[in-house]
Amino acid sequence: MLQQNTTRTDFAQRLQFIIDRYNAGASATENYYEALVDFAQNLKQESERHIREGLTEDELELFDLLKQDKMTAADTQKVKLAAQSLLARLMATQPKVLVQDWYKDDQSKLRVKSTVEEILDQNLPDSYDRSIFITKRDQIFNLIYNRASTGKRWVA
Repeated sequence: MLQQNTTRTDFAQRLQFIIDRYNAGASATENYYEALVDFAQNLKQESERHIREGLTEDELELFDLLKQDKMTAADTQKVKLAAQSLLARLMATQPKVLVQDWYKDDQSKLRVKSTVEEILDQNLPDSYDRSIFITKRDQIFNLIYNRASTGKRWVA
């Protein structure tokens, strides 16, 4: 699940906490069973969240990185659009941005980062000030770069 969406670290931490408590013998076995059942239900809900949000798994990951804690419904829609537009631009639209081994070449990396910045600038809500914008742009670029350089996703 973390390989699909890096923002799901809280699920890994929760599971590790349950395991650690079990190994420490802190409470009765039935308490762990209840905790694991609750964890599994939350995990199932999370795995279906992209459907409820109307996004693909990749778009959801971008959306999760781009969103802020408190957003209006209109801002949420704009952030979803930004995630969708960015993924479409990177993957499908011509001219291609993610060319063969783009992550190995400085000029190609700059082109990808510039494209990310352009799409986010066009689509993110006005409530994102310059520092938030730069942080979000860098998070998105770093995700795309890390996934491509490890051969997991977004490699042309």
